[in-house]
Amino acid sequence: MKKYLLPQTGQFFKANLHCHTTISDGKMTPEEIKAEYASSGYSVVAFTDHDVLIPHPELADEKFLPLNAYEMEINEHYPRKLGSKTCHMCLIALEPDNVKQICFHRSKYLPGNTANYVSQVKHDENEPDYEREYTGECINNIMKKARDNGFFVTYNHPTWSREGHNDYNKYNFMHAMEVFNSECEVLGYFEYNEKDYDDMLANGKRIYCVATDDTHSKEACFGGFTMIKAEKLEYKAITDAMIAGNFYASQGPEIHSLWIEDGRLHIECSGVKSIRFNTGVRRAKKIEACDSMLLNIAEFEVKPEDIYVRVTITDVTGKHAYTNAYFVDDLFE
Repeated sequence: MKKYLLPQTGQFFKANLHCHTTISDGKMTPEEIKAEYASSGYSVVAFTDHDVLIPHPELADEKFLPLNAYEMEINEHYPRKLGSKTCHMCLIALEPDNVKQICFHRSKYLPGNTANYVSQVKHDENEPDYEREYTGECINNIMKKARDNGFFVTYNHPTWSREGHNDYNKYNFMHAMEVFNSECEVLGYFEYNEKDYDDMLANGKRIYCVATDDTHSKEACFGGFTMIKAEKLEYKAITDAMIAGNFYASQGPEIHSLWIEDGRLHIECSGVKSIRFNTGVRRAKKIEACDSMLLNIAEFEVKPEDIYVRVTITDVTGKHAYTNAYFVDDLFE
């Protein structure tokens, strides 16, 4: 019996789940972001300006869905120093009417142009200003509070943030991490975070992975995206699919179908140079295309001791697509 890991029904919607506009420190207005992404086949953009939740319902139409969101940064030093560590997370509202910012400060943590938009932010007026501390306790508190208040939490660009194993493995309430970040790669950082993803999984985090542009400039556009499979382009349908993990991360290659049957994981995809299978133990397999023939399908044995399995495909230009990790105890329940 087939168990589809990406839903058999519905359609894929191309999404950028991390971008910045002139509201914070981006170079394009929200309207320009929509024009760029909609004209390039994107259906979903999360507007994650720094530290101010400014919704953009005016940009929605039958082919384009803006998600209410913002990015928070918790710095080792305030103001942030170039050599210091920082933790960045995007908080994406799961409901279209969720426009209330959590962990808000009325006068601090407002980079770029954000101070000009503080008066537009909806927040709990009875709550005191939230002071941030670069500690696991504070970051976990923010992530948990975000989840409790109906936000999807992504952990962003650990390389740029100068964070490693001892830092991000303290954070326990993220839904997903950025396996690739285009803006950071354009700036010169090696923001291919597959090893960090495996490290988090090995430490017990059951999380997804996303690829994003983290758009500040046009140069970063369209470098990383998330393909979300849902029944329709409606806010709740998209965010329900995100919570369920019905998506994959990509720089270009496409995953068409993913399922498990009779103890074997099957993948169908666009033509690629290689398909790599990784697990939560010291067991992996890589299939390479022969000569000029490209690969479109592959299958791999899944063993009970694998802990989790995931697949990475790579096209002839070296661009990757990544499945989420799937835990074996869920696959064989």
